[in-house]
Amino acid sequence: MKLLTTAFAFSLLLCTMQHGIARTISQEQNAKHLNKPMLPALLAFGDSIFDSGNNNQLQTMLRSDFLPYGEDFITHRPTGRFCNGRIPTDFIVSKLGIKELLPAYLSTNLSNEDLITGVSFASGGTGFDPITSQLAAAIPMTEQLEMFKKYREKVKGILGKRGATELLAQSAYLIVGGSNDLASPYFSSPLRSSRYDSSSYADFLLHSASSFIQELIQLGARKIGIVGIPPIGCVPSQRTLQGGFARGCASIQNEVAQIYNSRLTKKVEEIKKRHQNTTLVHLDIYAFLFDMIEHPTKYGFEVSYIGCCGTGLLEAALLCNPMTLTVCTNVSRYIFWDSFHPTEKAYSVLVNYIYENYFHLLVS
Repeated sequence: MKLLTTAFAFSLLLCTMQHGIARTISQEQNAKHLNKPMLPALLAFGDSIFDSGNNNQLQTMLRSDFLPYGEDFITHRPTGRFCNGRIPTDFIVSKLGIKELLPAYLSTNLSNEDLITGVSFASGGTGFDPITSQLAAAIPMTEQLEMFKKYREKVKGILGKRGATELLAQSAYLIVGGSNDLASPYFSSPLRSSRYDSSSYADFLLHSASSFIQELIQLGARKIGIVGIPPIGCVPSQRTLQGGFARGCASIQNEVAQIYNSRLTKKVEEIKKRHQNTTLVHLDIYAFLFDMIEHPTKYGFEVSYIGCCGTGLLEAALLCNPMTLTVCTNVSRYIFWDSFHPTEKAYSVLVNYIYENYFHLLVS
């Protein structure tokens, strides 16, 4: 409780300064993108991989609006991103020529330009399983859809009904989820494992993901990318909790992730047949990220089995903070920033792979 209070107090001290800096950065970024972007906007949904600050507005322990999070960000200040710097959606909007950063929808200082060029609805700690968001006090995927509906009305107010419809149809939508479901309610408690075996739980997640995609389509989305589950058993926290004395990758978690991913590929094809005017892509990162973790030197890293913050074994969110823990001296050597989330450099490498292999399908 003392740690929670200290972290919240620290975040409040930064709040006013962050708002002013964010506005200045937004103006500078808009000036950089005078050329026509490849897509008009990016809308992101899911968990902490895409959360650029929505959890800052929640009463949850899964927050990152305090140092050392953000120490390598453009402003060198925390924003609510679960990283030392930028996250995948920031790199993607920059590559697309839209803007440099993708803001959180719940940010208190969004401009009309911010809205019509895209926002993130993602919330750290959520998942496709409703219990996952309940345990984390995060924004459920269903509520993210409700937020998107409100967003649509705001865009209509800015562009008019026709303009908003065109924008929503031409924009890209990215979805990420599933990792927290495996790490929390399934493998860390009997809430789901007592009811589902690995195969049936993968199907349960897939059904939820499929429903989410199809509702997005009904709401006007036409260019959708869904990220598969990464080798979650190889992140430092799961090595510590499930990897045994040697802290190896938790193989059972990785097996469920692979089952889900293989079925997701088939489900994507099924949905595409029913919605032939929609581009739907499974962004499969499992093998690439697994290779990064197993052979870090191939990608310019040295450490992949622990995170940079503290011991790197279990620290994430409020457990990674400047009051009680140290940070590694050279973060560029590390794939993981804390025990669950990659570093800015690792995200950059991962996004390059995604962009080169999949984004031509969404842009065309």
